[in-house]
Amino acid sequence: MSEANFPILSIIILLPLLGGVVTGIVRDTNTAKKIALSFACFELLLTVIAVKLFDPSIAGFQLTEKLSWISLLNVEYLVGVDGISILFLPLSALLTIIAMLSSWNSVTHSTRFHFALLLALQSATAGVFTALDMVLFFLYWELTLPPFFFLIGLWGIGSQRRGAAMKYTLFMLAGGVALLLAIIILSANHAIQIDGRIPQDLAFSLPILLETPLPHDLQTLVFLLLLFGFAVKAPLVPFHTWLPTAAMEGPAHIAALLTGLKLGVYGILRFALPLAPVAAVEFSWILSVFGAVTLIYGGLIALQQTNLRGLLAYASVSHVGMVMVAIASLSMQGIQGAIFQLLNFALIASSLMLISGFIHHRLGSTEAIHLGGMASVMPRLAFFYFLFALASFGVPGTSGFPAELLMIIGALTSHAGLGAAALAGAILGAAYMLSFTRRAFFGPVIHTAVNNMHDLQTRELALLFAPALLILIFGFFPDTILNINKVASEAWLLRLTTYAP
Repeated sequence: MSEANFPILSIIILLPLLGGVVTGIVRDTNTAKKIALSFACFELLLTVIAVKLFDPSIAGFQLTEKLSWISLLNVEYLVGVDGISILFLPLSALLTIIAMLSSWNSVTHSTRFHFALLLALQSATAGVFTALDMVLFFLYWELTLPPFFFLIGLWGIGSQRRGAAMKYTLFMLAGGVALLLAIIILSANHAIQIDGRIPQDLAFSLPILLETPLPHDLQTLVFLLLLFGFAVKAPLVPFHTWLPTAAMEGPAHIAALLTGLKLGVYGILRFALPLAPVAAVEFSWILSVFGAVTLIYGGLIALQQTNLRGLLAYASVSHVGMVMVAIASLSMQGIQGAIFQLLNFALIASSLMLISGFIHHRLGSTEAIHLGGMASVMPRLAFFYFLFALASFGVPGTSGFPAELLMIIGALTSHAGLGAAALAGAILGAAYMLSFTRRAFFGPVIHTAVNNMHDLQTRELALLFAPALLILIFGFFPDTILNINKVASEAWLLRLTTYAP
């Protein structure tokens, strides 16, 4: 690990929290919103600086900061990044800015609280991506729950929004119990392995736990516990039902955050497989089955959706399945493709969900029966929708293409069945997006309300322009992403393949 000369990661974590406090204190609503946006923009700047300070040729953790936190249990404040996690920081910061701008005028009550919650969520999310102490990680993981609970329950658009918020929270708490149990087992095992005592010789540091031998029976238990805890948030079938509910009942910009920030899949990559490598290789078929079922099931259900939000929610579930298939391949192409696709979620899936929010704000519905002919009425919205839709199923020239190509190649080189599932999922992805696009955007305008809809405004164009530009840049220059995580991905894969037959 290379320590940072300047605590930039701590500032990245704490700055949004400070911004949330200031936003909540300021009396004037307009001033509070401007302060919140200023903090979010400064956060984005700091994350870009962190990327500039990062050296992609080093496989280990960088920019690390370490302080004693709970000395009695050897719990530390330990943060750092590697090639797998570094790019999630600027993309999550960008997504927070986009969420703020998209809700700038639509949130009309408790506005200061709303923007403060968005900043608090960004703070917790940054903590999840940087925490290298398991207790610290669990703290940030759980701190993402209150903001989502209130954001869905207080500003949702559906009559069942409070139920959706409660459902999301209960699902996450159930997964959190499994995570906490796995963390305790890992820490206690370290004390046992060094012939130490509990609690004096407990260890929660990820670098230390990675070097601590874990007996085979405990590896199986830890792997399954971590997989369950992260699968709930990913989400994987059958733990996925909270996402369509939250997407339909919650506000569009919060649904964009839920579909754009795949913290559960990141947790599987960062913790579940490296901490239990023998079990991960032995039970990689479980990842394959979960991934393939999620991929195909999500795609088939999306194909039957008549509501754009519902379609995008199930499409997000299906895409998570594709990522899991790629991870289960335990190949370099699969791992880099999976990381690339996780970054794409923050650009593509979230932008499509925001567009569905723009449509709902104007029309009051995103049901296909209420749409039709929108391309002629709103050409600018249609342009961005087409771009993001094409990127979602991997059309060349967009960032979705290199990610999907790498994942499919990784699956094919690993197992013919995995490759077939990946190809089937890609075909389904094109089918459900093109089918709904035809019904919603083409044909004659048959509803007066559609004919009276106004096109994207300047602010809406601006917040869609940034992800659209990045999608094209990463599509034509994919090495911009791949070179950053290449060395870290090789080290990650080496740890697992060392234990493979």
